[in-house]
Amino acid sequence: QVQVVESGGGLVQAGGSLRLSCAASGRIFSINVMGWYRQAPGKQRELVATISSSNRTNYADSVKGRFTISRDNAKNTVYLQMNSLKPEDTAVYYCNAEVRVDRYYPSALYQYWGQGTQVTVSS
Repeated sequence: QVQVVESGGGLVQAGGSLRLSCAASGRIFSINVMGWYRQAPGKQRELVATISSSNRTNYADSVKGRFTISRDNAKNTVYLQMNSLKPEDTAVYYCNAEVRVDRYYPSALYQYWGQGTQVTVSS
């Protein structure tokens, strides 16, 4: 089994910063893509940012220039540095990891999600 645990959410004023962390543990051979998604009340979950094992990044247009995703492959950890936060960034933020669990089956990839961490930005 694989566990994915987020941390670092909280309440911040508009214009402030927060740093989210997400660590994956358990039966992991390697992790391909790690990413952050968010879901605001009454809305669908949406992509925030992803990062590949080779550090190729992808961002939602709404966060480009404000958020930075990074990862530590040795620790199976991904981070999201969020600057210049806006009230519309308020959501539950979820971490996702695409995990390869077996060295002999490279195509056997599984998606794992964390439980989510609340980010609230006040105006």
